[in-house]
Amino acid sequence: MAHFRFMDLDIWKEAIVLNDDLYDLAEILEQAKHFRAAEQLRAASLSISNNIAEGAGSFSDKDFANFLKFARRSVFETVNITYVAFRRKFITEDELNKKLDDMDKLSRKITNFRKKILSA
Repeated sequence: MAHFRFMDLDIWKEAIVLNDDLYDLAEILEQAKHFRAAEQLRAASLSISNNIAEGAGSFSDKDFANFLKFARRSVFETVNITYVAFRRKFITEDELNKKLDDMDKLSRKITNFRKKILSA
């Protein structure tokens, strides 16, 4: 099996796990006929790992850092959609807090990794 640089990155691995969790929430939204929110959540959560992967294919650390910035912004978008899902009672407060904790940790790790590659 081919192996790509991004597959070794913890932030990519965590983004994939988060994506699975948020896809489950998107299915709940879709079952409630909130198709647009479900599709937007899928797109935003997939964008996190996509931008990490795409950035890893860059020829410069500066370019990679730019993709990490986009990945972090996608984390914030998923936070917003998840919070709206909570307000609409599609998830409990405990589920919200778990998801927000996971997204906060990932956002911080992306930020720290970005700083690290820019300082190299």
